[in-house]
Amino acid sequence: MAPKPLSYVSGVSAQPLIYQTISDALTSASETYPDRQAVVSCHEGVSLTYQQLDEQATKLAAGLITLGVKKGDRVGIWSPNNVGWIIVQYATAKIGAILVTINPAYRTSEVLYVLNNVQCSVVILADQFKTSNYIEMMRELAPEIGSQGDGVLSSHNLPHLKHIIAISETKHDGVRRLSDVSELGGANEFQEIERLQAELQPEDVINIQFTSGTTGSPKGASLTHHNILNNGYFVGEGIKLTHEDRICVPVPLYHCFGMVMGNLAAVSHGACVVYPADAFTPDATLAAIAQEKCTALYGVPTMFIAMLESEKFKDTDFSSLRTGIMAGAPCPIETMKKVISDMNMPEVTICYGMTETSPVSFQSAVDDPLEKRVSTLGRVHPHLEVKIVDDDGKVVPRGESGELCTRGYSVMKGYWGDPERTADVLDQQNWMHTGDLAVLDEDGYANIVGRKKDMIIRGGENIYPREIEDFLFTHPEVSEAAVFGVPDATYGEIVVAWIRGVDGKAPNPEEIREYCKGKIAHYKVPAMIQTVDEFPMTVTGKIQKFLMREAVVEQMNLKEIKTA
Repeated sequence: MAPKPLSYVSGVSAQPLIYQTISDALTSASETYPDRQAVVSCHEGVSLTYQQLDEQATKLAAGLITLGVKKGDRVGIWSPNNVGWIIVQYATAKIGAILVTINPAYRTSEVLYVLNNVQCSVVILADQFKTSNYIEMMRELAPEIGSQGDGVLSSHNLPHLKHIIAISETKHDGVRRLSDVSELGGANEFQEIERLQAELQPEDVINIQFTSGTTGSPKGASLTHHNILNNGYFVGEGIKLTHEDRICVPVPLYHCFGMVMGNLAAVSHGACVVYPADAFTPDATLAAIAQEKCTALYGVPTMFIAMLESEKFKDTDFSSLRTGIMAGAPCPIETMKKVISDMNMPEVTICYGMTETSPVSFQSAVDDPLEKRVSTLGRVHPHLEVKIVDDDGKVVPRGESGELCTRGYSVMKGYWGDPERTADVLDQQNWMHTGDLAVLDEDGYANIVGRKKDMIIRGGENIYPREIEDFLFTHPEVSEAAVFGVPDATYGEIVVAWIRGVDGKAPNPEEIREYCKGKIAHYKVPAMIQTVDEFPMTVTGKIQKFLMREAVVEQMNLKEIKTA
């Protein structure tokens, strides 16, 4: 009897990889589609054509050069979605500055870590967002702001940071405005931009995205033009994007979903991105779909669920929609079916990937059989290889589970300044070990069946329990803490913490939750805290989180959510 085929697939395509920089891609779109809308920001009442976007990005790039920003310098952006964000994305690309995307939910300790970890010389930020006042948080981190005029910042806590730039038009002492920086450049700076276009290479790192990993604090995945421009292009190909399409992007731009699958998919096809609001709300997204005649809609499952449940849903005109992407977390099959039937999205697809792979490595096709589209992750992306291996690194037969590994153009260069942790996930053959347990069927369709990593995915946000545990230990009444995820119909998973008090005294769970609020990102704050006398342990003293998870699932009568 012939052996079963092995769990290895490679993506073939008649479309070659793009070999250009992101700046070149914008220039091409501007020349080909100068008068077509490139971006619409509904909440700001602003829209730009490709020619206008290219011009504004060039002006800002010249201004950044005037401030001393050079190729390879790190420029942080800490802001929710707005037109300024996409202008900064392309302006930094024009001069080869590395854009460091910062989660808008981050608090002071997290921002301090990110800015210092990659040595940002510039941070561009919004004034505020929800409960976060970014200007005040920066002043807390760098009290010197404003005392040195509008010149170069010299800060004890942030020794590499030289300039703070606000996206808004509000004036703040010691903080420049984005619009003012855009007026700084002169003939020499514009000539420098032209010179750089010949010097910049597709293999240059152009983006650092922080992701929770297998150990310790967040790590900066170093992504090149070649990584993310091609991934955006092939995601767009997967939903048959053209210059006639308008993509509704309620997902955050700081994440690959927004900036790669949204902005870069659009620029590589001449399509338009539509930002419904600074952050997701179901009603704003529904309004944007109808008003802007969007043809594609992106979102994590929780966003689609919220829209389906909105009172505005029944009055929304979905006639312009045809496609979109549901990704970022396991996709409930019943939700997928409702999106297809009730939101007029017959060509909606599912994507799977991770930040370290730019991000997408699997995507369902718009013409896949319905059952495959709603119950699998689709097939491997073009120009990528995937294998599924056992604990010894051997490829398993089709139908058996093992760790999913990806290789190809999309794999990051490594974690910024961290060769040891890079070596933990990138082997000598350049296979990215995802930590996800997957199964590949005989037709090449994949499904994720579990995670080798101790990772929680809440509403599309990757959460590493160690970060939260380390923070909980700072509370004087907490002696021990263990954090894990349990199933949730809305978020896919929610964060649960078991804590043991000092000297056997049980801390008040609500007080612990209040202690977390405002100090760590809201999505990391445990939804449930339980005090216990002891943790289940192995004979060698390791905490058995799977037993803790099972106990909470049984106690709360939770059900595993059937997902693709």
